[in-house]
Amino acid sequence: MAKVLESNTSGAGLRVGIAVARFNELVTERLLDGALTTLRERGVPDDGVIVSWVPGAFELPLAARALLQSGCDAAVVLGAIVRGGTDHYDYVCSGVTDGVMRVQLDLGRPVGFGVLTCAEMEQAVSRAGGADGNKGSDAAMAALEMHHQLRGVADGGAA
Repeated sequence: MAKVLESNTSGAGLRVGIAVARFNELVTERLLDGALTTLRERGVPDDGVIVSWVPGAFELPLAARALLQSGCDAAVVLGAIVRGGTDHYDYVCSGVTDGVMRVQLDLGRPVGFGVLTCAEMEQAVSRAGGADGNKGSDAAMAALEMHHQLRGVADGGAA
């Protein structure tokens, strides 16, 4: 019979690092509020959370790597990239996405992806605690669940 790893989003006893971009801070502060609320509700102690503010979204992968290498069990990255009139948006979106994936694969630990890539600021605000929920909260939940999934696999299927 197959072993099934059940979903587990408990944060009890975990250390979680959160890297937050200061650029578009109106949005990223709301994403951070959502992530912190979710982590607290899931049992991550306040002293088990490290928040690292970085200049912009492009710096998030490096900050996530540093947080994980400092002993965090999981990381969350939060940013808001809003399309402008140049190709800069495309380069930043690709760099951040590829960088975060590389950190996860290189270190074998989860990074919840709460980086909004929006056509306009109104979309970003809507996804940061507005009508479309809070993607910071979603990213925190994903990081916790993936931590337990990876641990369950490493333990031979006992999640």
